[in-house]
Amino acid sequence: MATSPAIEMQALEHRYNSDPVLRSIDLTIEHGEIFGFLGHNGAGKTTAVNILTTLITPTGGNARVCGFDVVRERAEVTRCIGYLPSEVRMYPHLTAVENLEFFARLSGVEQPRKAARDTLDYLECADLGDLRVGTFSSGMRQRVGIAQAILHQPRVLFLDEPTTGLDPMGVRQLRETILRLNADLQMTVFMNTHLLSEVAKVCTTIGVLSHGELIYKDSIEATVARFPDEATLEDIYARVDAATVGDLP
Repeated sequence: MATSPAIEMQALEHRYNSDPVLRSIDLTIEHGEIFGFLGHNGAGKTTAVNILTTLITPTGGNARVCGFDVVRERAEVTRCIGYLPSEVRMYPHLTAVENLEFFARLSGVEQPRKAARDTLDYLECADLGDLRVGTFSSGMRQRVGIAQAILHQPRVLFLDEPTTGLDPMGVRQLRETILRLNADLQMTVFMNTHLLSEVAKVCTTIGVLSHGELIYKDSIEATVARFPDEATLEDIYARVDAATVGDLP
């Protein structure tokens, strides 16, 4: 029996009032991919992630994660995904371990205190465990946020603008973490980002969303081969975003 893709969108649409935000998106992402979702501010990237993580309901089409429908099988979807929002929210008066233990209990994780410490150890930030989150820098909060997202060892991890507020060292640590999760745990990663330099270093596949329409999707290798005259991914993105699919080589 064939395994369902990690993520599927079929004619996916969403409107806020009468304004279209997503326009008939068709997209398939296989297990094991690190997918970079690119687009200008307001393109609809976060809306797509909110649908895939069951936070909002699409107004048209359908989407599935690990074979489960995001509307009809929400509980199954939430069990197989992890989610790191652009703004990590935790209880500032609690320590990192206390925060993680709380969320582990909500997720039904066995031995939540042990899972919290083991996850921090895996992410090489065990030293943060007994410190109060309210004292953390953006980078420290980000690492604990990733720990929260993977406590239950999800099959698919969603990252919404994960580099926001990070200094260069924090961005490097995030990149190394994504690659480890993908290599060690075969975790599929779906990442919204504006940092094109990181997409080139981390992602296996990219998609470009423009004004709610998916205008491009291919592997990094195929993309570079398709645009041999462009010097950087920034150049390629600018060319793709300025064109329509029919205008591309």
